[in-house]
Amino acid sequence: MRENVVDELQQAQPDDKTKQKMLDILKRFHSEEKMDSMDEDDSTLSEEIIQKVLSGGEVSFDDLSAEERKSFQRALASGELSRMIEPWEPWWLKPSAGVIVLSKEGTQLVQSLAEQETPVPPKDDQESNLSSGIPPGPKTPLPPVSKLCTAKPSPFLAFHLLDIIYSYCFTLRLYNGDWQSDPTGSAMVVLSVSSVLVQGAQPESVLEALSYCLEQTCSPAYRHIGGVQLGLLLFDDVVNLVYLGGSALICLLCDLERLVQAAAGELKSEKPRRSRGTEMKSKLKLAERKIYFTMCWVHEQPAGTWSTLAAVVEAEKSLVMNYGVGKGFKEIGDGAKNKGKVLIEEME
Repeated sequence: MRENVVDELQQAQPDDKTKQKMLDILKRFHSEEKMDSMDEDDSTLSEEIIQKVLSGGEVSFDDLSAEERKSFQRALASGELSRMIEPWEPWWLKPSAGVIVLSKEGTQLVQSLAEQETPVPPKDDQESNLSSGIPPGPKTPLPPVSKLCTAKPSPFLAFHLLDIIYSYCFTLRLYNGDWQSDPTGSAMVVLSVSSVLVQGAQPESVLEALSYCLEQTCSPAYRHIGGVQLGLLLFDDVVNLVYLGGSALICLLCDLERLVQAAAGELKSEKPRRSRGTEMKSKLKLAERKIYFTMCWVHEQPAGTWSTLAAVVEAEKSLVMNYGVGKGFKEIGDGAKNKGKVLIEEME
């Protein structure tokens, strides 16, 4: 008999070490953010790059220097380049995301209920259509998890799922919803944010799963994009997606699977490059397997799983806000020294 996932979610508790790690992440980011504020003179793109973009020329992200990449991402996050880039609304925030219809076998999203009332004219550019709407689900039926693995699935798969959702949302927001423009780069971002997909980590609580993702968001590689504030926005993304339920999550995982497959295809078509390309291919292959397994697992879960999980994530986000951001980082550090006082805990 399948494990009762809802009971597992309600019983799981993060340990003190995990709680302290979240506080350390927030405190460290606060210190690094102060140091970064001294470098405001480096926050703009070079005149050459700006003129090339304004004149309609194509600029690859790889063409930019390390500083220009940071400047571009900072300008994108701040809205400085909003006149050049068409605003993107995450598909999971659209009303149609709440009425996604998949078959009993979890196969291809044919048409959402909201879209049935308004026929959508055919488009020649399929990728453009996908980037502006709900990603389609699988084309073939999803098999039972029991056929993929003889061992009983981990009772903590719901927490692994949160890590994957966060990394997907982070990547789509970073690429303004268009991962197709750079599948390999997008895949590298996903793998850099997710501990589950690239390291095989097995978090056992909501806080443990999301603390690693938040740490990467606040790391030197990405903190200039938004840091803690972006992390909290992504917490909201995770909550919204989990509340949407199994069908939306399957569509998300299927889109992420396509992203990984597209990156693997690009690497395969390139000329062999030392051991780094081989290592990346291996990571992508493992990630694809994990994503597909998680997709099949999601398909089997009862509807009540998602509202419970979303509520726990929402509670954790509120606690991070109250103790991490709202009260100030100094108070967090002082408060952590108070014995017997729990600063961040799971909702029971």
